[in-house]
Amino acid sequence: MTTASTSFIDRRTVIDWLGIVPFMVFALAFLIVPTLYLIVGAFFNPAGEFTFQNIFDLFSPSILGAYWISIRVSVASALGGALIGFFLAWAVVLGGLPSWIRSSLLTFSGVASNFAGVPLAFAFLATLGRTGLVTVLMRDWLGFNLYSTGFNLLSFFGLTITYMFFQIPLMVLILTPALDGLKKEWREASEILGASSWQYWRMVVLPILWPSLMGATLLLFANAFGAIATAFALTGSSLNIVPILLYAQIRGDVLHNPNLGYALALGMIVITGISNILYIWLRTRAERWQK
Repeated sequence: MTTASTSFIDRRTVIDWLGIVPFMVFALAFLIVPTLYLIVGAFFNPAGEFTFQNIFDLFSPSILGAYWISIRVSVASALGGALIGFFLAWAVVLGGLPSWIRSSLLTFSGVASNFAGVPLAFAFLATLGRTGLVTVLMRDWLGFNLYSTGFNLLSFFGLTITYMFFQIPLMVLILTPALDGLKKEWREASEILGASSWQYWRMVVLPILWPSLMGATLLLFANAFGAIATAFALTGSSLNIVPILLYAQIRGDVLHNPNLGYALALGMIVITGISNILYIWLRTRAERWQK
């Protein structure tokens, strides 16, 4: 190899590395450094003294209850989003629907999966609140009072439904490529061997899609577990989930203990980190199956 070609390769390598510098700086400034700051702060008290008290306080009944509610909401919205999202993705990829429906659904899913926070909370309050459009129409036109059944948008069930608005389209976006990866030859081979459609799905498709399904569900769980803006705007402090309790500890006037808030954040990091690690592992297995 000549000196000129070696010099060109070196310059190309430098340019390639320079291309990822903005991402590395962004990740360092807004992800890695804040995470390390939270982890370190969880082991100090407001006076700057090293302590494990913040970690011990995580096991108090009120904080354990907040974690339990957050886990329940995350699991319920993840399972609901995964189930409905799977059938939507299956319908547009393998159900024989017109191509324009697929493109429209994927476009909507790309927008809806990022529609959260205060706008989403306001949309649900304006739709399913006590004086929301759907609630009023059902009461005046059908004589059915939704809230007389015990339904409450500012509750566990209401927050779960609200979360599913962005969980379902996210599942569609994640699962569509996995369904696209199913080879026609697999169905043809199963039909030649005399397998029914149910046997094909049970013995061929589901074992192949299982890592993708489980990984996507774990990702939905982590996505819901860390959400705060939607829950805070929708329920305020009426539903004691971990992100709202964390916000109260760091920014609140009554429950103001920033270091306990850092410990709460550390617990969230551990839970979502485990979910994301499992998701990456399952995604790797799914990609290996579909090659």
